[in-house]
Amino acid sequence: MTFLFTDIEGSTRLLNELGDRYPEALGHHRRLLREAFARHDGAEVDTQGDAFFVAFADARGAVTAAAEAQAALAGGPIRVRMGLHTGEPIVWEEGYAGLDVHRGARICAAAHGGQIVLSERTRAEADGVFVRDLGMHRLKDLWSRSASISLATVTSHRCERCTRRTFLRRRRRSSAASASSRSRPRSSANTGSSH
Repeated sequence: MTFLFTDIEGSTRLLNELGDRYPEALGHHRRLLREAFARHDGAEVDTQGDAFFVAFADARGAVTAAAEAQAALAGGPIRVRMGLHTGEPIVWEEGYAGLDVHRGARICAAAHGGQIVLSERTRAEADGVFVRDLGMHRLKDLWSRSASISLATVTSHRCERCTRRTFLRRRRRSSAASASSRSRPRSSANTGSSH
């Protein structure tokens, strides 16, 4: 299971800047994120203030949902940090708990607004997503040997396989168009040559 945590960067500053318009901006941000999560079967586990906790059965779907949510927010006043981690939670009557859930929350805290940061395990299970390595990081309040984990940031929600498929499709179309053009009969109109 893959956990996605989100948090608005500088929410207090944003509240001061927007004033009475803040609730409207916050509501719009929530709608955009919920739409992106729903498209990829994300289950909203918890919402507190300006933060979301969403669970996905599929790591690729979680990464794509996060990227689509960031794209929807681009250009707006709200910048959101996002963190993803894949693991095995403890399931109880009110949702999920356990160390992997805490890791996901701490990975989110390590991100900047507009950034999606994911753990090495999420990266492996969402194979093909374009990422940039961020190296080893020690997560706050997790003091075991497993507290230092390798993180990466998503640079594109498109996967390498999808991009290659698109490239090959375009190349086939171009080749087919060229072949069709060569096979068309030339005009038999008289060009003015005399016999």
